[in-house]
Amino acid sequence: MSDELWALVEPLLPKPGPKLVEGRPRVPDRQALCGVLFVLHTGIQWEYLPQELGFGSGMTCWRRLAAWNAAGVWDQLHVLLLKKLRSAKKLDWSRAVIDSSHVRAAGRGPKAVPVRSIGHGRAASTTSSPTLGASRSRCR
Repeated sequence: MSDELWALVEPLLPKPGPKLVEGRPRVPDRQALCGVLFVLHTGIQWEYLPQELGFGSGMTCWRRLAAWNAAGVWDQLHVLLLKKLRSAKKLDWSRAVIDSSHVRAAGRGPKAVPVRSIGHGRAASTTSSPTLGASRSRCR
């Protein structure tokens, strides 16, 4: 991760609380974020994040990501980056897409009219027979 990007992200991250128990030292936020980005980029499962890369365990990165989600870090970063791109005139709205599943419809459609049945009478049952002799039931 570049120093420029880290300078934008770091102030948005919540400060860690005091450690309640002694143990391993806390993985620095920058390393954990690199681990999160590695998992998201490669698509590997969290538990298979290689320890040799120095990002901490996959569970550590996953927990940190969950904490940052709860703190609203990604929404804040999104707004910050949009402002930065707007001020640099680097947004190209000609390639924007609106997903209709997230846009409220203007109004309701017409009411559905009940459909008339095309068959007369009842349909044949596939689970029971109308004759007594064909019944499998021994209780009468």
